[in-house]
Amino acid sequence: MTDLSEPGARRILVASFVGTAIEFYDFYVYATAAALVIGPSFFPPGEPGVQLLSAFATFAIAFVARPIGAALFGHFGDRIGRKATLVASLMIMGVSTVLIGCLPTYASAGWFAPAALCLLRFGQGLGFGGEWGGAALLAVENAPPGRRAWYGIFPQLGAPVGFISANLAFLALSLGLDAESFQSWGWRIPFLASAVLVGVGLYVRLKLTETPLFREALAHAAPERVPLATILTRHRRATILGTLAMVACYAVFYLSTVFALGYGTTALGFSRPAFLLFECVAVCFMAVGIPLSGAAADRYGRRPVLISGLAATIGLGFLLGPMLGSGQAVPVLGFLCLGLLAMGWLFGPMGALLPELFPTRVRYTGASVTYNLAGIIGASGAPYLAQRLVEWGGIGLVGAYLGIAAAISLAAVALMPETAETGV
Repeated sequence: MTDLSEPGARRILVASFVGTAIEFYDFYVYATAAALVIGPSFFPPGEPGVQLLSAFATFAIAFVARPIGAALFGHFGDRIGRKATLVASLMIMGVSTVLIGCLPTYASAGWFAPAALCLLRFGQGLGFGGEWGGAALLAVENAPPGRRAWYGIFPQLGAPVGFISANLAFLALSLGLDAESFQSWGWRIPFLASAVLVGVGLYVRLKLTETPLFREALAHAAPERVPLATILTRHRRATILGTLAMVACYAVFYLSTVFALGYGTTALGFSRPAFLLFECVAVCFMAVGIPLSGAAADRYGRRPVLISGLAATIGLGFLLGPMLGSGQAVPVLGFLCLGLLAMGWLFGPMGALLPELFPTRVRYTGASVTYNLAGIIGASGAPYLAQRLVEWGGIGLVGAYLGIAAAISLAAVALMPETAETGV
């Protein structure tokens, strides 16, 4: 195990952070574009609400691909090592993102445009599915005793950094370009910029070595032939509980970002730059919540920290309608800050918790599959379903949806063992 004062440990944590920041940037660039430009650019002319629903449907495709990527990259990550797998996942994600920025629109290419968009969005999900689990293991499997949750926050911090970077890119373009220029070509720039970021990530990751726990596991026995089969047969309970524990984390995040951005700039009438600025301010609260909960999880255990955050998220569901639905800047911004603070508090310990649920020999697959299966349940349809709920019965139903997601995760955490001293 390594100590933070050692140069090798710092390099490992930087690599886990930089890689996830880039992959989250790629993922959130699409999420932001889905709320702002994907509908009118890639689908037939029509009602803005219908175009927004179509864009949110393409957003969900990546979440279907992510468990496939998790199983694929987890298989090789548990058999040949973490390093090579992380490099491959970063490449697939980056290439898919850059190519989205090169696609023709519906007006110039007809149905080829949305078909190609869906294929590349699937590629994004495939690459992202293999990223988080490997980055978390890179940090946690190098952690000294009693510091796993703290080391585990470094890949988690990639999420707010990637999100802020993506939103700031769109904010700068919204302020610097007129609406026509932004819609016709400006939105492509954040996608194309991914090429430079992926180059930086590859430079950092190619200098890594395998984690000591993985080397030790290979020295004692041959790797599992099919890690996915092992987790589904011998570790079924851990897989189910780990998946359900992450559901609320996803739901609160994507309701506070993708759905809120689309709702705020259409139904509430906020300008695109104003709401993007709201999101950038709010995600700073997420960045604060992650290290606070990571430190608390090492001191008090994973379960108490998560249970407190999930109880708060249930309460947040009751506030969603009155605050986000008010249409007033202060309560809307207040809800976004509270929502992303809750997300950070829930997300922080997950970098340690999900890997700790599985033994080293199948840990890449187990952590990746649970993390990404939860994405299908908690995130893939969240913006789409929330938009439908608003149309069916108003914004208050979205708050009920959030509360139900948090209750599901609370039940899962209550049923799982404490992993702070029994894991890795």
